[in-house]
Amino acid sequence: MQLTILGNGAGGPFQGRNYTAQVLQAENHYFLIDCGEGTQHQLFRYRIPSDRFQQLFISHLHGDHVLGLLGLLTSYCLKHRTKKLQLFGPAGLRELVEYGAQCTGVVFSYPLEFVVVDTGVCAPVFENKLVEVSTIPLYHRIACTGWLFREKPRPRNIRKDKMEAYHIPITLIPGIKAGADLILPDGRIISNEELTLAPRPPRAYAFCSDTAPSDAVVEAVSGVDLLYHEATFTESHQEEARVSLHSTAQQAAGIARRAGVKKLLLGHFSARYPDAEQHLAEARGVFEESYGAEEGGVYLV
Repeated sequence: MQLTILGNGAGGPFQGRNYTAQVLQAENHYFLIDCGEGTQHQLFRYRIPSDRFQQLFISHLHGDHVLGLLGLLTSYCLKHRTKKLQLFGPAGLRELVEYGAQCTGVVFSYPLEFVVVDTGVCAPVFENKLVEVSTIPLYHRIACTGWLFREKPRPRNIRKDKMEAYHIPITLIPGIKAGADLILPDGRIISNEELTLAPRPPRAYAFCSDTAPSDAVVEAVSGVDLLYHEATFTESHQEEARVSLHSTAQQAAGIARRAGVKKLLLGHFSARYPDAEQHLAEARGVFEESYGAEEGGVYLV
C-alpha cells in the first residue's frame, strides 16, 4: 500500500496548504480519504486517476474535510460516469450531498450508495479481496471517525525450483498456496513448508483526524505500520487544543508510542505555523519515528 497526501492543513488554505484529503492505493484499488475544498485540483496536480475511486471515506462533516465532495461528484456526472460509488461516513453525509445536488440542479448519472457508520465504535465497514476497512472512534466536537485499512493475509508463495523438481501441475498450485501438501504418484508426501515461502506480513494504515488524544485510538491502531494522526497545534497552544478537541504534536507522538506503531505521520497543521519544524521537534522527543505529512508526498505503508 502507498499513501499520497493531497492536503495537510487545518481550517483554511493558508501557508500554501490545502485542506485534508488523502489517497491510499492498494495494488490497483484507490481509496479517497476525506475531500476538502480543492481536492480535485490536487488529484489533477499529482496525477491521481480519480475515475478509479469506487469508495470514498469521509471522517466528519466539518467543511475542511468535506466541502470538495460535491464538486468531485458533479465532475463524475460531466464525465458520464455510470459505475456505482460508495460513500462511507457519519450520519448527515447523505443529506449534505443530496441537498447540495438539489440546490445546484445536479442529477447523478451513476448510483450513489451511502453507508452510515457508527462513529463510537471500532468495527469493519468494508472489505474487498485485498483489504478490510474499519472505523476508529475519534473524540471531536461533532461525530467523527478515523479509518483503519488492514491488508488481508496473502497466500504462501510457491517456490519455482520445487515446481520444477516435483513437476507440479498448474492445477495443484492454488491448493498448495493455500497450505496443502503435495502427494507424489509414488505416495510420498512433500510438506507445504518445503514447497512454499511465507508471504510478507499484512500491512496496516490508520487515519486519525480530527481528535483529542484518546485511549480508544491507542487500542484501535495498536501495531499499525503507519499512523496518520492530527497535530493541529504545538505545546505552546495546548489549551487551545484542549478546548477545540484537537491534538498537539507531542500528544500525537504519545499515542504512537503507546500504540506501538512503526511510523507516525503528523498533519492537519494550523495556519498559524509556517512550517512543521516545531511539531517534529516535539514529536520526536517522544516518538523518534515521527514525520511531517508533505503535500504531494508518497509514503509506503
